[in-house]
Amino acid sequence: MNINFSARDLSNWSAITGLVDGATVSYTGTNAGLTSIPEYNISIPGIEVITTASTDRFGSFPTIPTINGYAYGYAIKLGSTATSHDLNSASRNPGGFTRSITYTINVPAGPVSIPYTMTYAYALVLENGTHNSNEQPLFRAMLETASGLVSCASPEYYLPTFNNAGGGGQGGGASTGATLDSAAALLDGFTNSPELFLSYAGQNNGNGTWLQDVWTKSWTEVTFDLSPYRGQQVKITFETRNCDPGAHFAYAYVAIRNTCAGLEISGNSEACTNSHNTYSIPALAGATYTWTVPSGWTINSGANSNIIQVTPGTNGGEIIVRQVNSCTDLKDTLAVTTTLPTIAGAVNDDNRVCTGSNSTELLLSGERGDVLDWLVSTDGLNWSSTGITTLNYQANNLTSTTHFKALVQNGTACSIDSSIKAVITVDALSEGGTLSPGSTNICEGESPHIELVLSGNSGAVLNWQTSSDGLNWNGMTPVYQQPNFLPGTIHQTIYYRAVVQNGVCPEDISSVAELKYFAPTYPAASITPEFSSICYGTSVQLSATITNGTSYTWNNPSVLASPGNGSITSLPYSLTTRATPLVSSAIVLSVYNEGCPNAYSDTFHIAVIPPVKVFAGNDTAVVVGQPLQLNAVSDVAEATNFRWTPITGLTDPGIADPIAVLTASNAPGIYYVVSASTPEGCVGTDSIYVRVFKTPADIFMPNAFTPNGDGHNDVIMPIPAGIKQLNYFRIYNRWGQLVFQTNQVGTGWDGRLNGTPQSAAVFVYMLQAVDYNGNVVTKKGTFVLSR
Repeated sequence: MNINFSARDLSNWSAITGLVDGATVSYTGTNAGLTSIPEYNISIPGIEVITTASTDRFGSFPTIPTINGYAYGYAIKLGSTATSHDLNSASRNPGGFTRSITYTINVPAGPVSIPYTMTYAYALVLENGTHNSNEQPLFRAMLETASGLVSCASPEYYLPTFNNAGGGGQGGGASTGATLDSAAALLDGFTNSPELFLSYAGQNNGNGTWLQDVWTKSWTEVTFDLSPYRGQQVKITFETRNCDPGAHFAYAYVAIRNTCAGLEISGNSEACTNSHNTYSIPALAGATYTWTVPSGWTINSGANSNIIQVTPGTNGGEIIVRQVNSCTDLKDTLAVTTTLPTIAGAVNDDNRVCTGSNSTELLLSGERGDVLDWLVSTDGLNWSSTGITTLNYQANNLTSTTHFKALVQNGTACSIDSSIKAVITVDALSEGGTLSPGSTNICEGESPHIELVLSGNSGAVLNWQTSSDGLNWNGMTPVYQQPNFLPGTIHQTIYYRAVVQNGVCPEDISSVAELKYFAPTYPAASITPEFSSICYGTSVQLSATITNGTSYTWNNPSVLASPGNGSITSLPYSLTTRATPLVSSAIVLSVYNEGCPNAYSDTFHIAVIPPVKVFAGNDTAVVVGQPLQLNAVSDVAEATNFRWTPITGLTDPGIADPIAVLTASNAPGIYYVVSASTPEGCVGTDSIYVRVFKTPADIFMPNAFTPNGDGHNDVIMPIPAGIKQLNYFRIYNRWGQLVFQTNQVGTGWDGRLNGTPQSAAVFVYMLQAVDYNGNVVTKKGTFVLSR
């Protein structure tokens, strides 16, 4: 075709950018290298040639397409998101933008029976203007001859509405508020973009509004036949237009094929049996399509469209398509062959090797197709290429467990598949580990109270070995495979070690543990009592009988009355002492026998019960006949045995909380002493003084106090007698200011106001209380603060 679009610039093209129904600016692309034309009256491009693909912001489609195997090398973008707002026009509707490019084609002479086609692809981005359809943003292609517009080759694309907008439409003002026919838009191939945009449409909308009302249509091919115009000139024009009111944008991408060889079927000429293939031809406005596929093939979808989805059968043949509309009648044939589907097969059996120097040959079997690559992975998830394409693969010197599989493809039409994998398990080198303890002394007659424990090993224990000289070793019988071992009584020095093996790696030996034998006999003794409890400040007698040994020591001789000198003069040897620890202690007796390095140790466990502290309660006052609830508590939980003395007036002197009812004979008061003891006999005591008034229940108030800090009469407070509850006690100075108040019995005023000592003066008090019979007692009066 002589359109020369492959120059990838606008040479020999005419272009227009300007306002709808207003001024336009025309360009004639006679200058080679012209790749963009600015938008009317603003600096951004309104027409631009795209030679490097990117992704459209709203449609997420590539700006240069590849459609069913055909790769376009470039495209032209008509328009942008600019609207009349970008002109800073005072007029609300100065008109939208028109952007178009036009080329005059010299159709070569020849018979009209030979097709001369032109194929282009387009993609759209249109803002929904909510106008009647004839005012919506649009894209259109126009083919013109000397006789006028060829309508069948001149489609228009816009967002359809229900034409229910108010306003006048063309010539009568902008129509606004039309409802988008979204079902029709979706049917036409449009998609609502999730991308928000800043729209300036609307009355005085200078700041804009973020909306989601842009619709896009991805790349679609169109073809038409120019053979009826052989020997003539025709013009092809691609145009985008904003809405006629001007505030809603439109832009489009256009790409053109460089060949004019008639209808061409796109798709793979080699098909894989039972796979899914796509074949297509460029669309033609208003066309009907008839497809024929080889025998045994199935058309799954698109039999009446320009794109079909098929399932190939076992035989090849021809795919034939006929495309007919009022402009043209085109036909094409594509010869296709078939290939059986890929069978990936399986890699031979799994294997196990030791890390380092190793070798495993892997063989793929049961496959159909060629090996494209062997893949390896150390986790079974992430795979790496080896570049090996043979049926076998030699895996050498692996250091970690590795998975292997092969990629297989039977011809380019069939899919690539991966084989069943094989796993080569790589065992780490065996590590014998360490036996602990490494050395232990054992005397004659001593039962080893030790456990040999293996740690730091890599692999399983095959058996334990013993030796009498550390040179010649024998395996245990029966085989012992646990990681720990309890030695029995020995009568000679003996050595132990463990044999460890990890997987298929060579065995390794642990470190050696030595049980060193000493002929002198092990010391022996018995003690009593092993466990005892004493009260704080008391002692307990400790006794021991040593039946074998030459000396002894104590770990804590400072708490012992007579620890002895440590010498054993004869056997059996008896020890007796008294221990007086102040806290719970473990007193250890260690006995030694000369020549044996090990001591026999035994422990006296002494639990010391802490001092018992008892609280009988605060001193108090009652009136004759008033029941007084006593309540003693102890800080030692075991001290639960309480006793009160004297028993005068008590309901039960043997409990922690008896009730006391006193008579006039007990005036002016009585001291009670309470004791609390533990089952071991540990005792604590405390006392409480109960003042007895012969008067009726009342509350008494001193008439003076001297808060001088000498510890005498420093606080003034009411003295209750037969009072159950203090409602309030308030003190006021001579100006009526409240200087102190409380409702707690036993709390008084120290002569300070906000921390400042008050001067000597007369103060007023008011108080109210409730006696034990429920009567309210109210008093007020004065007292003197003296310094």
